[in-house]
Amino acid sequence: MAADNSSILIPDEVSISNLTSSIALNQTFLEKLATAPTVLYQNKDLLVLECRIVFTALACIYIGSHGAIRRPPSAKLAKSSKAAKNGETKDDEDRDDEYVQGLLLSDAIMFPILAGTILIGLYYLIKWLEDPDILNKILKAYFSLMSLASTGQLLAAGLHFLTGFVFPTVWIGGNGKVYHIDPERRGQWHSDDSTDSRVWDDKKVSPFPGLFSGLTFRDTTNKLIWDIRHLFLEQWTVRLAIHGIIDEKIKVKFNDIFGFVLALGANVLYYTTESIFLSNVMGYAFSYTGIMLLSPTTFVTGSSVLFGLFFYDIFMVFYTPYMVTVATKLDAPIKLVFQGPTRASMLGLGDIVIPGMFIALCLRFDNYMYYYRKQKLQEVELEKHDESSGQLVTSKEMQRLVIKPVYVNPQGQWGDRFWGTKLHRIFSPDATPALRASAFPKPYFHAAMAGYLLAMVATLAMMLTFNHAQPALLYLVPGVVSAVWLTGAVRGEIRDMWKYTEDGSLDKTDVIVEVDGEGNVIKDITAPKDGDDKDDKQKEGSEAKSVDESAKSGKEKSNDAAVSSAKKASDDKAGQYPVFLLSIEAPAPN
Repeated sequence: MAADNSSILIPDEVSISNLTSSIALNQTFLEKLATAPTVLYQNKDLLVLECRIVFTALACIYIGSHGAIRRPPSAKLAKSSKAAKNGETKDDEDRDDEYVQGLLLSDAIMFPILAGTILIGLYYLIKWLEDPDILNKILKAYFSLMSLASTGQLLAAGLHFLTGFVFPTVWIGGNGKVYHIDPERRGQWHSDDSTDSRVWDDKKVSPFPGLFSGLTFRDTTNKLIWDIRHLFLEQWTVRLAIHGIIDEKIKVKFNDIFGFVLALGANVLYYTTESIFLSNVMGYAFSYTGIMLLSPTTFVTGSSVLFGLFFYDIFMVFYTPYMVTVATKLDAPIKLVFQGPTRASMLGLGDIVIPGMFIALCLRFDNYMYYYRKQKLQEVELEKHDESSGQLVTSKEMQRLVIKPVYVNPQGQWGDRFWGTKLHRIFSPDATPALRASAFPKPYFHAAMAGYLLAMVATLAMMLTFNHAQPALLYLVPGVVSAVWLTGAVRGEIRDMWKYTEDGSLDKTDVIVEVDGEGNVIKDITAPKDGDDKDDKQKEGSEAKSVDESAKSGKEKSNDAAVSSAKKASDDKAGQYPVFLLSIEAPAPN
């Protein structure tokens, strides 16, 4: 299966060869397990490779899970005026409020069936072709095209990460003062301790933080730096119009466009070369995007899907040649390849994405519980009409109305956390509402990550002990799922885990509940009428849009009117319309 002196972690399984001289075949299981540390010490390059594999898998899941955070149903959408104070735009709010199509309970059966069908089909196609080179070329072209969006998204996220460190919105000085960088006045200010008013620092006129904030430039140079900051942080408009097919406008940032261009170049190079590095970049992108887009919907559905693939993985690895043959014969970005001085290892993307989507669900549940605990109950008086006695009797009673807290987007705060937080408070930043929101407790996420780490270590131990291919999901699924449910049992939140869902049914407004003597919610008294729960998000979005539009300045209104008039005049001219149009509009300078 592998070349001599190599350790290979192939998709959904782990195998190792040429270590029989280190582990005797006639040893018992416990004796073999006891010799594993010695074997690792004698094969240091193997240990380094496996550590790289584990670290890469954890990093992909960590980044993808944080990229998949959305507004939980326990919080309400912020009004545009409040979002603007937190540095968000209306388009940021819309992205926060997007729901993705989640998995169904039936997918626990369909996933293994579909995966098995594809795997067996590829296996016999390879056998029929004898030389899989043609198939590899087809798959390389296919994945080069399909990975364009995911690679662009990953590269754009990396560029946003770097931009946040160069151009943060806040930073903290040695005197403990928190400085805010204002792009409109192109200056920096801090709050006065006694009056809580803004105090502008005339010596800090650049958009840079920390020691760099005191740098002085010529007026033209300083203006150019502020324009560059504006270029990277403000929204761009991309419009694609094809007559009779599509006419869409999307809001992006410069990094999104630049990331797409870089992805296009990377995909062309991958197709024309045999670069392992570019193949890994595409693999990272597939994992990142897969974790962001796939939602198990509920913990029950997620656990069922994982255990369905758990049995599928065991059967395909131990009882058929399909998995090993397809994984080793195909040269496509469906795995991450790690090379060492004398060995090579491979990690299947399934070992990242499948547990990763469940771990991302745990992080969103942590965020849900964070806002759920911040909900308040307001007393309201309800009227009840009783006609059972033949007469209309009206009575009043006091109940509780659930007041949801306003959602604050915690994403994209790495630069602000680095510059705006003292080292001893790096895990509990409080300089801005967004920083405070980013530090919400994550017990389920941390438990799932710990379970994944221990499961990967167990996989490696079994690989060394038995010197045989080991399906990684055999250890990852029980490790991750049991860690999460055990955490819920210890915290007494099994009921909350059971009822949590991302299908939108929990996203309700004006919910009245009944509470017990200790103030705990027992049940909902009034549920929205049919269709109301589906319209709640649209109502909040419409309300926010109305507030946003009413808050526009006169200058913005006049600009919009001018643009609309020009567009209308252009469209009405000779009845013209765009047959094909692709345009990118840059933000106007301040």
